[in-house]
Amino acid sequence: MKLRRLGNERRSGVMAARGLPGLDWLNFFVANFQTGFGPFISVYLTSAGWTQGAIGAALSTGTIASMASQVPAGALVDAARSKRMAATAAIAAIGVSALVIALWPNFLAITVAEALHSFASAVLGPAIAAITLVLVDPSAFGERLGRNARYAAIGNAAAAGAMGACAYYLGDRAVFLFAAALAIPALVSLETLGEAATAPLRPCRTALEPVEARPGDRSWRFLKDRRLIAFAVCAALFHLANAAMLPIAAGAVTKRAGSEAGLVIAACIVGPQIITALLSPWAGRAAQAWGRRPILLLGFSALPIRGILLACVADPYLIVAIQLFDGLGAAVFGVLFPLIVADVTRETGHYTTSLGLVGLAIGGGATLSTTAAGLLADHLGVGAAFLGLSAVGMCATVLVWALMPETRVVAEG
Repeated sequence: MKLRRLGNERRSGVMAARGLPGLDWLNFFVANFQTGFGPFISVYLTSAGWTQGAIGAALSTGTIASMASQVPAGALVDAARSKRMAATAAIAAIGVSALVIALWPNFLAITVAEALHSFASAVLGPAIAAITLVLVDPSAFGERLGRNARYAAIGNAAAAGAMGACAYYLGDRAVFLFAAALAIPALVSLETLGEAATAPLRPCRTALEPVEARPGDRSWRFLKDRRLIAFAVCAALFHLANAAMLPIAAGAVTKRAGSEAGLVIAACIVGPQIITALLSPWAGRAAQAWGRRPILLLGFSALPIRGILLACVADPYLIVAIQLFDGLGAAVFGVLFPLIVADVTRETGHYTTSLGLVGLAIGGGATLSTTAAGLLADHLGVGAAFLGLSAVGMCATVLVWALMPETRVVAEG
């Protein structure tokens, strides 16, 4: 009878992971309108007559605001009684940011919009993770995170094509009007998740003893948890190795592919998104079945392999194939990031604050990556830049092996 009960609980958990269409669509539409804030903004501001220096200053404001917002935004979501209302406010703010960019392309308005978008995005990611944690049984949380990542990847790919068509046929301003309009279906999808309005986070047992908070104790003792510290260090190194690979590869492709460079770069972006969409649910299931460490090692090991291959290959079309390794890394890290943080901090009351702390480490690594790799490429060549990034990726993989304990949730009883 006990085995039958455990089997029924497991099946119900899997059904929860694969159900919740509102959560599927929420991730899809959120990825849709977030895509508009990528490379399209530089194209739009250039067409509006901005200098590269002014564009860089405005975008740097967004980067700084994003870094500064990670921990406060996570703490805000932790403190919010309704995670759904926090997500609603964030989606509305991002929609307003898109409208401001579309309607008032002056320096002050764009700077304010970038800062607002950065803070709202820092709230939205943890809020969706917290909503997922509320709605899904802990045994199915990994697979559900995989579904979230799958629909986000599909949304990114679909939005890139749709917004490219908008820019071509209707003008660059239309991209941001379209992005603002996409906030509406995202809000509708969120409204279907009413169960997540005030429900508490689901407790669970973890493989190692958690740093528990006493009733009414909102201390920061969880920061001493070596699992959280180790994961933050590994995550920072992962993005230090990863963030600059595509920009450096895009620069090399532009020089070698001539008129076909745009097509090749688009394939370098869309191809990994397809791989991410295909592999993310598997990553969640495998992390639950086999443990977090082996899947994390698999994703991290794709980085040094990718860097070495990019250093050795000059053919633009082979670069597209090599970039598919990015899809594996993105699938694994996108799922394991919120999953491991949930394992470590779920019972402390600081889940989304911890997501913000690790997000801050990620942002620092990614920011340093593009600067350091750019300097290496300028002074020692593109091959040296790729090898340097590969070496950092290898260090990250070794640290996962040496420092990260297993954090998988284990069944009770």
